[in-house]
Amino acid sequence: MQVIRKSMGKVPVLVLSFFILLLFASGCTWSRQPAPANDLPAPTPPQSLFLAVYYVKSTGQESYLVREIHQIPPTKDPALAAIRELISGEPSTPGAMRILPSNTKVLGVTVKDGLATVNFSREVLEHPSAGAEGEALGIQSVVNTLTEFPEIRQVSFQVEGKVDERTRDWWGHVGLYDQPFRRDLSRVYEPAIWVTHPTPEQVVGVPLLVKGSARVFEGTVNARLVDSQGNVLVSAHTTATRGAPGRGDFEMRLNFNPPQDGKGILEVYSISARDGSVENKVTIPVRWP
Repeated sequence: MQVIRKSMGKVPVLVLSFFILLLFASGCTWSRQPAPANDLPAPTPPQSLFLAVYYVKSTGQESYLVREIHQIPPTKDPALAAIRELISGEPSTPGAMRILPSNTKVLGVTVKDGLATVNFSREVLEHPSAGAEGEALGIQSVVNTLTEFPEIRQVSFQVEGKVDERTRDWWGHVGLYDQPFRRDLSRVYEPAIWVTHPTPEQVVGVPLLVKGSARVFEGTVNARLVDSQGNVLVSAHTTATRGAPGRGDFEMRLNFNPPQDGKGILEVYSISARDGSVENKVTIPVRWP
């Protein structure tokens, strides 16, 4: 009987030891298993970049600038990309054209203390037929494009890293003698209205801040917010800092009760002085929490 008790006493110990080893082995095996592919977080796709660029348009009676929004691949140097888009991008406004010589290279754009310095290749000077007006608009197209970035307030040009007498002469009419240049929208005629805030698909708050630029009769700018069913949630109007033929900035705030569906359309427009119809309308899809 004593032998039997000793043998029976050893069985639970052996079983327990075996169970611990089994758990240890299974634990080690589990820790080495890679996470299932379906459980891994999906990589965030790179976001496209939207840039405002300014091209030149001639009607036969006058020349002026047009502002366009271009979508480009993501980049770490958007200022450099914007000037390259001026050179090689395709204008979407009927009649608009690129003004910088197509074989021009942008050697770099540096920004310091609000001043952007653009370094062009020598080919940028090869534009003998621009005329004084075309030269002035060509220079301003670069300046306005770069000053769309809030950290840039002034712009200077270089050619091959320097500003010699040939560079200062530029295309032979206006020249670079007054640089650095500042932003000037007085010759930007198209579009008549653009909105800088909010941006498309932006999550907006209450009140909704609406900001932009307008070249409209008496500077009167109208705005309304409609829900996904087309119901007008709120409407308002304001006066830009200048009326047509000048261009001015505008700003207004729209108070509204956000519907539960969480999305709507902001419409910004002017009213025709001839027949009272809506014109120059800009539509921006927005969302709210």
